[in-house]
Amino acid sequence: MTEVVHIARRGRVLEVTLDRPKVNAIDAATSIALGRAFAELQEDDALSVGIVTGAGERFFSAGWDLKAASAGEPADADQGVGGFAGLTEHWDLKKPVVAAVNGLALGGGFELALAADLIVAAEHAEFALTEAAVGLVPDAGGVIRLPRRLPRSMAMELSSPAAAPRRPSSSAGG
Repeated sequence: MTEVVHIARRGRVLEVTLDRPKVNAIDAATSIALGRAFAELQEDDALSVGIVTGAGERFFSAGWDLKAASAGEPADADQGVGGFAGLTEHWDLKKPVVAAVNGLALGGGFELALAADLIVAAEHAEFALTEAAVGLVPDAGGVIRLPRRLPRSMAMELSSPAAAPRRPSSSAGG
């Protein structure tokens, strides 16, 4: 199996890159691999900071892997240490993590970025909790972290179904 999480050490920095073309979606195995990377950051005294990013320029991460879910991976599958994406439940991590968002951060991908201590976003980056548009709760920390990171009015706007990307109507109208 091809590595879906690449780890590089650059001095005291641990760079973690999510690499699952096309959208860097996160299934249980990927969450476990990400969790191992953040556990390494926590346990290694030679490391001071972590950076998490997505491979490519279009997607940081589209979040939960819906193809894995449709193939039978249960929603409550064991995500390993750190919970979804290896970071959203890693409450005892004592070292800072920077999310380098280089594209779309949707659903759980946005929640992964919110779990970091700092988000550095490319000019073309976009963020959305898309699960709200289909009546699901962003339960990997988005519902808790978003209002803490943004003014309330902005957080409410981003978490409302109206904030989700919409497709143009195919009806001719009339």
